[in-house]
Amino acid sequence: MPRDLNPAPVPRSDAALPRWVRQGAGREDPETAPFSAGAALAALDPLARSEDPTGQLWRRRLALAAAAAVAALEGRREGEAQLRDALTLCRPGDDPGPGGRLLIAWRHLGAAGALRSTDWPARLPGLFDLPPHPLADLLRDLGARFVGRILPLRFAAEAARKVLALGPTYRGLALWLADAALARALGWDRPLPLLAAHLPRAAFRLDGEAWLAACAAAWGRGAVAAFDLHTDLARRAAALRAAALRLRGKDAAAVVARLLSEDALSAQAGAQTSDRAARRLFERLTALGLVRELTGRPTFRLYGL
Repeated sequence: MPRDLNPAPVPRSDAALPRWVRQGAGREDPETAPFSAGAALAALDPLARSEDPTGQLWRRRLALAAAAAVAALEGRREGEAQLRDALTLCRPGDDPGPGGRLLIAWRHLGAAGALRSTDWPARLPGLFDLPPHPLADLLRDLGARFVGRILPLRFAAEAARKVLALGPTYRGLALWLADAALARALGWDRPLPLLAAHLPRAAFRLDGEAWLAACAAAWGRGAVAAFDLHTDLARRAAALRAAALRLRGKDAAAVVARLLSEDALSAQAGAQTSDRAARRLFERLTALGLVRELTGRPTFRLYGL
């Protein structure tokens, strides 16, 4: 059996968050928002540090939500389904278009070693369809300027403000950078896309302590939502792993392993099976309630946990 189907024990996310953490997350008054967000992030910390196989899928689902939020912020029509299509149905080597590049940018945030990469300041503007200058120098300088000198939430919010000062077209990149800065300040090797999907549009008109409070509230909401998403995915993954022992088919184990880490898969021929056999496998998994068809289309279907 592939190692991915029999992982080492990982931190549990099936225990409910304390009620006071849920109730406090999202409060936007400057006095309590940072504390409430800190409590929610503390609950999320073991999951953010974990290397369980579900973590990659979890981060990709968070990245999809963040990319859709940024697309809406920019006045574009791509929702999660369109962004997923742009990337998943793109042939290798083809340009996935603006939506696909946006999703790639947010996936890159949660990639292993993203914060240790030396080339992301040069690559990132292109993924957001932005000119490289003056961003490259600014992005390289932000970490050295702030990290270790102020509290994590303030560090991350101020880092975002430095990019937002360049203009409204830089909002998506500023939100990306805020999550990266927060992860760096918290000591997470792999950031989580938390802010973009939970920060209201009106917050971009704020500054100073009001901006910090709005970001803190959004991070609190994002942390709770990420915790709940991990709980759901971990439950679904456990059910799929248990069922994998009973599945027949030459590529069944490989398909299950990919479903545990990929956001969406198409029913394509595998190394040892035909398209028809792959479709039968996905149809069976769907009928068993282990996998969901994500598009609602009769053709070009995509499946995921």
